[in-house]
Parts: sequence; structure tokens; C-alpha cells
Amino acid sequence: MGHKNDPAVVERLMRTKGRWAIVGLTTNEWRAAYDTSLFIRDRLGMEIIPVNLPGEPVHGEAGYRSLGDIPAEKHPIDVVDCFVNSQKVGEVVDQAIAVGAKAVWLQLGVIDEAAAERAKAAGLDVVMDTCPAQQAWKYNL
Repeated sequence: MGHKNDPAVVERLMRTKGRWAIVGLTTNEWRAAYDTSLFIRDRLGMEIIPVNLPGEPVHGEAGYRSLGDIPAEKHPIDVVDCFVNSQKVGEVVDQAIAVGAKAVWLQLGVIDEAAAERAKAAGLDVVMDTCPAQQAWKYNL
């Protein structure tokens, strides 16, 4: 049996102000992460931390090459939002566990049941195969 998103967890993560590390967020305006990260920051009121291979800033926010590169003053990380393909997301989930993140959110189309189980076993909340911008209407956000 695969992972099922708990609506209460989805709502809590979207309503509770916190810090979201967005892995795969770049300056490429054509990628889904670009607009979704603005929604997370500007509509949901979260602090966002771009994580991308060059470590470049996005939306005026300092960027980092990996979750492990995010400095201590930017911790705790409440949610690691994963805009990477399913074949690569397991490594990101393992990094999220290692840095003490509280939750992982695998975006629409990003599915890795084994990684979700590892995250749950480590005590993280898990949301998989959905997007906060597409869920917000359900919670009047």
C-alpha cells in the first residue's frame, strides 16, 4: 500500500508559518518551482530558501547548493519542498532527514515510496505527489 497524504498534515504545513527549503528552485521562470515558490512565500507567508546546483539566489533570497550548505541560523527547516525528479528525490529526502527537517513535500509527479517511508520512520511529516498551490483552495488559503 502506497503513501496517502493526510489532509490534516497538508493543511497544518500550509497554515503554520515556517521556513521552506525549496530544492530545485532556480531563476528559470518556465519551471513550476519559480511561481510555486512565490506562492509559498507571498501567499502562504513562509520564508523560502532556494536550493539549486549553482547555489544561486532566487527571488532575492540567498541560494545554497545543498540542504547541508544551509547555515545554522537558517535552521530549523520546517519543510523541504522537492522539485526534483522521482529518481533523484530519495537523495534529497535523505539530506532532509540528516539536517533535521520537520517535513518533506514531494511535488506533483514526484513519487518515491521508499524515500517517503524513510522520512516517516525518521519522524518527518510527508506529503507526496501534490502541490501547495493546487491544494490551497481546499483550506481557504
